[in-house]
Amino acid sequence: MKQFDSVDISLLKKYSRPGPRYTSYPTAPAFTEAFGPDQYREAIEQTNQPGSKAPISLYFHFPFCDTLCYFCGCTMLVTHSRDQIREYNEYLKREISAIAPLIAEGRPVIQLHWGGGTPSYLDPDEIRDVGNFIQNHFSIAQDVEAGVEIDPRGLTFDHMRALRDVGFNRVSMGIQDFDLRVQEAVNRIQPESISRDAIGWSRELGFGSINLDLIYGLPHQTLSSFEATVEKVIALSPDRLAVFNYAHVPWMKPHQKIINAEDLPDADLKLELFKMTTEKLLNAGYWSIGMDHFAKQTDELALAQRNGTLYRNFQGYSTQAGCDLYGFGLSAIGHFQETYHQNVKSIPSYYGKLRENSLATHVGYRMTPDDHIRKEVIMKIMCDMEVRKLPIEERFGIRFDEYFSQAIHMLAPFVDDGLVSLFPEKIVVHGMGRLVIRNVAMCFDAYLDKMMQEQRKFSKTV
Repeated sequence: MKQFDSVDISLLKKYSRPGPRYTSYPTAPAFTEAFGPDQYREAIEQTNQPGSKAPISLYFHFPFCDTLCYFCGCTMLVTHSRDQIREYNEYLKREISAIAPLIAEGRPVIQLHWGGGTPSYLDPDEIRDVGNFIQNHFSIAQDVEAGVEIDPRGLTFDHMRALRDVGFNRVSMGIQDFDLRVQEAVNRIQPESISRDAIGWSRELGFGSINLDLIYGLPHQTLSSFEATVEKVIALSPDRLAVFNYAHVPWMKPHQKIINAEDLPDADLKLELFKMTTEKLLNAGYWSIGMDHFAKQTDELALAQRNGTLYRNFQGYSTQAGCDLYGFGLSAIGHFQETYHQNVKSIPSYYGKLRENSLATHVGYRMTPDDHIRKEVIMKIMCDMEVRKLPIEERFGIRFDEYFSQAIHMLAPFVDDGLVSLFPEKIVVHGMGRLVIRNVAMCFDAYLDKMMQEQRKFSKTV
């Protein structure tokens, strides 16, 4: 079963504009320094009433990498010092030791994720050390969804075995592009052989899900060269794929100035690259989850979407909805029912706060009643590709069409283009609308105009 047959370039071009990815609502630019360590501690206490058994999610950020990928937009640092990595791990454990006792005993961890940077840059003993420390401080559910981001470069079978030993059952790795000329231009030399080894080891060790990342819009990419990469990736048969649009933002990420802008594909070619990739993945039987994410039709993500149980948070799409998310490490973001909170982004600040027995929170946000309503609608659109009006009305005591009259008016172009259908009882996104789902969600964002006026920089929606 395919969701749509082909991609209309003219529609992609029409809706290609900057916009949030909606891993949260409100999005991170709304966070403020008025919400700091004291407010975070108070939020933890408020969400941990005695006897609570509500499940939780944990995120751990490991910022270090061996080399700098010129396209990178993450919070990361290049180091070749094992002492520096071990020192960071000790401070990460100090943060865990400060927060874990504040969480109600017995709340099960049903989702756990290590991101970066490069978590697999830890050596196998360091992986086991940190992983066992986490297991000793939290109640990890037997069926936990435990994912880790790895870099095949420098990876060994022992790294993968250590990750399995501490409970990981999902793995995500960047391929970006198999073409050597592209790899050289972005300083990420990654032979196909080591990527295949990493995938083979993952399957041999019983990782239940493998995700591969691709990036289109990198220097020297052509339609034929990237098509060769996509075909090789399909042959590897990953369970999930993320196909990201490279955002060239050297004013935000100065290291991107190393990339020669003249070598980048122009806007029309980028859309052709996305069209080709999407059509090939659909023809190979993958399901478009939304935006730039794809999964096999038997994968939990695809099943959750069809069942209406898909969720979205700072780790992207997830099958684990409604958990309080605790973020640990440099720049890590968390979210409770009422609040968002993000840690400091520099190593000296992170270490300094923890040495002072403070929490490492830098910014955060407390949601308003309107935020809750709009978040529910936006997440339904992003995950389910539809929003039913009656449940929103009953939960929040509103009349949907009146409350969202402006948003419904803004949907008119999508309706005219056959991407959205408006019914008395629901709003439905279909066909190619999945590829511009961020644009649809933006109609319901109360902060978008203000953020655009402040010249907040977002990646393009396509």
